Amino acid sequence: MVKWKFILFLAVWAGLSSCSKFTRIMKNPDVDERYEAAMEYYDNEDYYKASLLFEDLLPNLVGSAKAEKVQFYYAYCHFNQKQYMLAAHYFKTFYDTYSRSEFAEEALYMQGFSLYKSTPVFNLDQSNTNEAITAIQDFINRFPQSKYVEEAAELIEKLRGSLEKKSYEIAKQYHKLEKYKAAVIAYGNFQRDFPDSHLREEVEFLKIEAQYDLARLSVYKLKEERYQLVKEYYLKFIDRYPSSQYLKKAENYFESSEKGLKNIAAQASVK
Repeated sequence: MVKWKFILFLAVWAGLSSCSKFTRIMKNPDVDERYEAAMEYYDNEDYYKASLLFEDLLPNLVGSAKAEKVQFYYAYCHFNQKQYMLAAHYFKTFYDTYSRSEFAEEALYMQGFSLYKSTPVFNLDQSNTNEAITAIQDFINRFPQSKYVEEAAELIEKLRGSLEKKSYEIAKQYHKLEKYKAAVIAYGNFQRDFPDSHLREEVEFLKIEAQYDLARLSVYKLKEERYQLVKEYYLKFIDRYPSSQYLKKAENYFESSEKGLKNIAAQASVK
């Protein structure tokens, strides 16, 4: 018991000593000593304390040779603490301020990479993903010979895959909720945005299905136009996928739409 109390005392004492040392460094009027301490904390991977010192140093180093390095490592402190949106902001700020720096290329790449890291694995909000793609593509355009270009291209490929999945899930969600008009539009957006997707065949079939349900449940005056669209989508589908696994179901929707149109024509002739 006494042994554990002694160990606890040592741990508390070490923590207080560490805090006391850091406080003294923060209050040290010597900018160079604070700079050296910040770099030491950074090298020892204490990114939190390093970031506090770098942030405190920035106003004191404006116009000096050290300001560039401080701002660059300050951005990395946020990145290494997984504060990716802040890291992206500070890497971009660095690039805009020091575009001719030896670190400029890396900073612009890290802006895009930070945005990539900030994007969630999957959700329905596409804004962060699009922002990351734009930033990484901007980097590739500015530094086409960079050693980071291959990695950057791979990041864009992954992000576009994420966008593809999001677009697909949005359309499926509308369909599941029986919001057929929104589903048809969303499936169409998917076809436009991802023409080479491995999901395209399924999406084109689901568009026929959603359009048929939309027509079937529409008010009378809209049925004819909407059934005609089912036929139009079907003909495009079989032209592209003549041996599709969805062919039989698609034919059923086509035939049901033709029956619907015949009923409309019959009712019109009676009138």
